[in-house]
Amino acid sequence: MGLKDLIYRCKKHERDAQEELYRLYSAKLFGLCLKYSDNYQQAQDNLQDGFVTIFEKIDQYKDQGSFEGWMKRILINTALQKHRKQKVYGITNEEYLQEEEVEVETDDLSVDFLLKCVQELPDRYRQVFNMYVMDGYSHREISEMLKISEGTSKSNLARARMALREKIEKKESIRNSAQSS
Repeated sequence: MGLKDLIYRCKKHERDAQEELYRLYSAKLFGLCLKYSDNYQQAQDNLQDGFVTIFEKIDQYKDQGSFEGWMKRILINTALQKHRKQKVYGITNEEYLQEEEVEVETDDLSVDFLLKCVQELPDRYRQVFNMYVMDGYSHREISEMLKISEGTSKSNLARARMALREKIEKKESIRNSAQSS
């Protein structure tokens, strides 16, 4: 069965088609949920809530653009709505920080370590970092989705990058002193 047929059947609320769609996309979309969640359990909840929304709004998908991209947008919005309810994002009057590219030698760092570093960022920094760096949203789009100013988005991204650089440099320092011992 093709994707168009599967979507059509989901629009008719066919349970087996919904299960098939979930089976096809849940693993990939769970990775996205992990990026926007505080922990594994919250990511599971966001995935389930996101799929409920997907099935409720599937009639709104008009076969234009990527269906997977449409689903990703719903899951990101699901996670962000939960964070907004928790008032994670306060409007700040931080001075604009100059965006700087952070170059770090990552050859010796595991993906798990890098993901852990991102996951440990404060919520507002992690969300902006993921949206800008990982998912390619502009600061304007981020500001609209999170209901913050573009300056706050830029500031949070700069602070996220600084925090990540500090964590990586600390790990490098520990590794270098262990090697020289």
